[in-house]
Amino acid sequence: MRLALAEAELAAAGGDVPVGAVLLSPAGALLATGHNEREATGDPTAHAEVVAIRRAAAELGEWRLTGCTLVVTLEPCTMCAGALVQSRVDRVVFGALDAKAGAAGSLWDVVRDRRLNHRPEVVHGVLAEECSAQLTRFFRDR
Repeated sequence: MRLALAEAELAAAGGDVPVGAVLLSPAGALLATGHNEREATGDPTAHAEVVAIRRAAAELGEWRLTGCTLVVTLEPCTMCAGALVQSRVDRVVFGALDAKAGAAGSLWDVVRDRRLNHRPEVVHGVLAEECSAQLTRFFRDR
């Protein structure tokens, strides 16, 4: 999670909401990192999770990220939760809950919807206070 927090700082430095993500291999090795890049790229899909998933898939040369773990500072939204399901990530670990847009248990629970063909394990609350504080500082300073 500390690596994801460092990625989130890069997003904030670029004027974007500070969300960072890292994607780990089944053995726990770092495959890819990502942070919000919507402002930098003008791409509404450039959320930290999607950026990390794209980079990991490119690194592996495979869209299936079976056995991999995504660690992200903020609970994934519906788009990112869908990307996690579609990419077959096995585990998502996040810090701060997102009561307004969270799709891994807060507002919706897309990643564990029994109607879908893949349901990643969800671990939440990892360094939650630090992840929340980073977001609070960003929005307060705005």
